[in-house]
Amino acid sequence: MRLLPLAVAATAVLLASGCATADKAQSCADATKVISQTVSEIGKVADDPAAMRKALEEGVGKLEDVAGKAADTTLREALQGLADNLKKLDVDDANAAVDAAQKAATDGATYLKKVSEACL
Repeated sequence: MRLLPLAVAATAVLLASGCATADKAQSCADATKVISQTVSEIGKVADDPAAMRKALEEGVGKLEDVAGKAADTTLREALQGLADNLKKLDVDDANAAVDAAQKAATDGATYLKKVSEACL
């Protein structure tokens, strides 16, 4: 009879770890998606400073939202790191918008790599 509680406990641990794995997989998918979408949206408006500022603001919001939901510290840090970098971009004119788009693309690639490493 002592084996029954052990079996129940083992099953609970397996189910919990399965859920954690599924949660991490979803977090990884969400992180990759939001980074890719954010960089893409910013790149689309590289010639329009006002639209760029809006795309940056929306992208930062999405990154921070997904970061807040990520249970994995590395994922959370990567998403917040990119959000912090995007907040620092100054888009006053067309030249600054082009520079910001290039910086966002470079940073996006860097943080996608960090997300990929965290999701292995």
